[in-house]
Amino acid sequence: MGKVIAIVNQKGGVGKTTTAVNLAAAIGSQGYKVLLADVDPQGNATTGLGINKKKLACSSYEVLIGGKKASEAVAATQFKNVWVLPSSMNLAGAELELVELPQRESKLKTALAMVRDDFDFIFMDCPPALGLITINALCAADTVMVPIQCEYFALEGLSQLMQTVRQVKRLWNPLIDIEGVVLTMYDGRLNLTQAVVDEVKRFFPRRVYSTVVPRNVRLSEAPSFGQPVMYYDNYSKGSVAYNALAEEFLSNNSAGAGELTSDN
Repeated sequence: MGKVIAIVNQKGGVGKTTTAVNLAAAIGSQGYKVLLADVDPQGNATTGLGINKKKLACSSYEVLIGGKKASEAVAATQFKNVWVLPSSMNLAGAELELVELPQRESKLKTALAMVRDDFDFIFMDCPPALGLITINALCAADTVMVPIQCEYFALEGLSQLMQTVRQVKRLWNPLIDIEGVVLTMYDGRLNLTQAVVDEVKRFFPRRVYSTVVPRNVRLSEAPSFGQPVMYYDNYSKGSVAYNALAEEFLSNNSAGAGELTSDN
């Protein structure tokens, strides 16, 4: 049965989608079958994997709201061992539609249960908000991965995120744990960067990946070509970082994931 990881941070612009796309591609290149479930209405993970959202017959919206099976929406990508459950603009209205549905918090979990055996890992790219779609992702997830940018407001909102995760753990998903924290937009030349790193490690003791993702032009350019950075420029600093993060992720999973222990 595949492991399901929600990539979550309600703060936008922290490298969440970049991490989802590039980590999925790097792990797929290692021989593991990976599904990237795009449940962000912006659909950037979908286009980042070269899928044209305008030509979709079925998307994560139809899976969440329309009663479609996940297998009907899952699409192959051109990248090794990577499939996508694509997003579409229709998903923007799903928050309001979910409110009216029975068992509204478990729609995604039910849908993904039908395809879990087909993949080694399922990553979910979540919206930058703590609404019902993100709640669905947390209910479906085994673990939570949190990208955090190395900037002044890095920890803004994290207490609320952890409170939401604990609420989901208490009410619907008692086994959910923290997978790890990814430090993004790292610039070792700045004193502020190290201060943020220290603060994040205090907030998430023993849960911060040793691999950090630097600011990198190639990482920014790759999505416009519909490619993960390792396929766009495998020798770039961004590609090297996500390949290293994939190795660390796989090593951690051979030993087991972390626990939801932070008291913040």
